[in-house]
Amino acid sequence: MNNLYYILDASAFINGFEPRSQFNFTVSEITEEVKDLKSKILLDQSIEEGKIIIKEPKDEFIQELNEIISESGDDLRLSEADKKLLALALDLLNGENVEIKVLTDDYSMQNVLKILNIPYDSIITEGIKGVYNWVKTCEGCKKEFDADYAFEDCEICGSKVFKRRIKTY
Repeated sequence: MNNLYYILDASAFINGFEPRSQFNFTVSEITEEVKDLKSKILLDQSIEEGKIIIKEPKDEFIQELNEIISESGDDLRLSEADKKLLALALDLLNGENVEIKVLTDDYSMQNVLKILNIPYDSIITEGIKGVYNWVKTCEGCKKEFDADYAFEDCEICGSKVFKRRIKTY
């Protein structure tokens, strides 16, 4: 029988998730995102009781994730904590007899999880309906730029460059 591992984003703690098994994981950066007193107490108590394990992903899974999200454009929208959490999901999936479910209300993370075909649940939101990519686009001349385009203004017309969502499926 497979073990179900929960990977927990900050929204899981903030929105009242209470771990009931010992197969709950997060990364240290996520614990720093939990600020309100009630959620912080629940988180700290769960860590103390061994119900939540702080685990860092191996570098190879961070690299794998970075390659995937640079293609989808999600690297423009994810924090370092989000990236590490997604890499941890890939890392834990690499184990034998393991099922993963990521708990997050973050739509950008859900988008990547759909791309990776990793199950997820929302805590209080409905969740995303499709998969989206993100493209840097000039609001004036509509030129599209690579994700690593470092400027806020278009090199052609000088208008502001923004991140535009495009649905892929």
